[in-house]
Amino acid sequence: MGLFSTLLGHAGEADVEAIEAEFQSLLGPSENIEKAFKLVRDLIVFTDRRIVLVDKQGVTGKKREYLTLPYKQITMFSVETAGRADLDSDVKVWVRGATDPFVWKFPAGGENEVARLLATHVL
Repeated sequence: MGLFSTLLGHAGEADVEAIEAEFQSLLGPSENIEKAFKLVRDLIVFTDRRIVLVDKQGVTGKKREYLTLPYKQITMFSVETAGRADLDSDVKVWVRGATDPFVWKFPAGGENEVARLLATHVL
């Protein structure tokens, strides 16, 4: 993922090993991080049990909100691939109890790994 994609708000793959240190106190026993995607300062982290959305707040980003989406609460998801005019892909996830889906944008082709993770854990 390039800087230009990041500035446009596209999520790109992040280094899992670097994120594991931050997440050690948040993970359950034997829970493992499978993939992580960075969106400017925020993160989308896929573990073997849930999705964790990390919202870094404030000027320094030290204040953080961790939102957990358990796979068992996901009712459906969709993947919209990029086209000629629309260069980004969308992944939408609907969670039981929420009216609107969570929507994440990826550069063309970046949605495939997320779709594979969702298919593995949700279906």
